[in-house]
Amino acid sequence: MFNLFLLQALNGVQFGILLFLVAAGLTLIFGIMNLINLAHGVLYMVGAYFTAAFTAWTGDFFLGLALALPAVLAFGLLLERLVFRHLYERDHLEQVLATFGLILILNEGVKILFGAAPMSVPVPDILSGSIPLIGFMRYPVFRLAIIAAGLATALGLYLLVNHTRVGMRLRAGASNAPMVSALGVDVGRLFMLVFGLGAMLAGFAGAMVAPILSVEPGMGDSVLILTFVVIVIGGVGSVRGAFVAAILVGLVDTLGRTFGPIVLKSLMDPSAASQAGRTLAPMLIYILMAAVLSFRPAGLFPAKGAAA
Repeated sequence: MFNLFLLQALNGVQFGILLFLVAAGLTLIFGIMNLINLAHGVLYMVGAYFTAAFTAWTGDFFLGLALALPAVLAFGLLLERLVFRHLYERDHLEQVLATFGLILILNEGVKILFGAAPMSVPVPDILSGSIPLIGFMRYPVFRLAIIAAGLATALGLYLLVNHTRVGMRLRAGASNAPMVSALGVDVGRLFMLVFGLGAMLAGFAGAMVAPILSVEPGMGDSVLILTFVVIVIGGVGSVRGAFVAAILVGLVDTLGRTFGPIVLKSLMDPSAASQAGRTLAPMLIYILMAAVLSFRPAGLFPAKGAAA
């Protein structure tokens, strides 16, 4: 049982790391720009498609990743200039409608360019093995690489946000964007920087997940829902909150799906327990969100200046 718990805990951390990469950029976009971007999950999908295409072209995953990241950044900046720049002063309903329409357009766009059939990316040879955990159980090296890359990215974001001049402006913008503008900061350039950073982080998450999941149209839609849950739990505009909340959501979701039916089998008939477990497991993260908000309405680590 402990072996199974350790395995699923690692899976939960890995899932949480991917959620963090998507949520970190989105929480800054939401916190600084006050922009509700439903199309952020599309950037996760675009990152996966760019990685699949460049890996097939070069024959090497790492070269494909190195080409995909700047491509996602350029694509995100293009979207910011053509679409999102015109939404900053609009109300939230118009932002929701516009970005939802963008989801439909881009999902259809990848079908036209790449086809509707799922694409696959081979795991690089250097990361294709597994390591022993306890007993006979082993864990894939590539999933550990995802965890390591996510932790390194989180550390880099922490240093950027907390120990650089750019980070100082980002923190100030998350707390009081109008005051930052009044002090002479080019808010338009700040918005462009934040959006580009968020796009590249989401694309990086899509790139890292491409070798272990199918690359297909609409793959970012379900991730987006969980990303908003992470932002609400962690606190809007808080990268630290996004990290803690993403790990919590990843663990609760993964462990709940695995051990929920096992726990219920001790209380009811096995077939009924299995059915109840499959029904209740997806609800656990929303129960977690409700529990956190009942004690911390602004999230676990709200950005400075937000109501606690």
